[in-house]
Amino acid sequence: MFVSLAALAATMVLDATEPSLTQVIAARDALLFDVMFAGCDPAALAALVTDDMEFYHDKGGAMDRKAFVADYAKSCAAKLAPDAWRSRRELVPGTLKVYAIPGFGAVEEGAHRFYERKGEGRERLAGQARFSILWRLGADGQWRMARTFSIDHTAAP
Repeated sequence: MFVSLAALAATMVLDATEPSLTQVIAARDALLFDVMFAGCDPAALAALVTDDMEFYHDKGGAMDRKAFVADYAKSCAAKLAPDAWRSRRELVPGTLKVYAIPGFGAVEEGAHRFYERKGEGRERLAGQARFSILWRLGADGQWRMARTFSIDHTAAP
């Protein structure tokens, strides 16, 4: 009987009782948000999301993959100015939870804070939000963001 590597990886990684699933998703989360906030590489972002990716934001509405990557590329270009606003995302410690979705992937949920600074100015807390990300494990063994809900945004006092 022939078993593909992706099928083997899915059975090994998708056991919700294993800490490895949380570690894998936490690493993908860190990579995704590093690309989003510290990097400026639309091709890298596109490689981290599924072709049918959907993003839902309680302030900005809904976006498909094409609009999501295009919006990111536009913000990358804007960050090139010396006095541009720059943001940083920080996962709130203790909020990350990961749930296996057998045969598909996993759901990640948590809370994060956002910091911003103008140019090289002083960083300040801008706000926080909650999120849920549906990660799909591809046939190639890579985890990609398939659906995201970014909700409950509140500004810092």
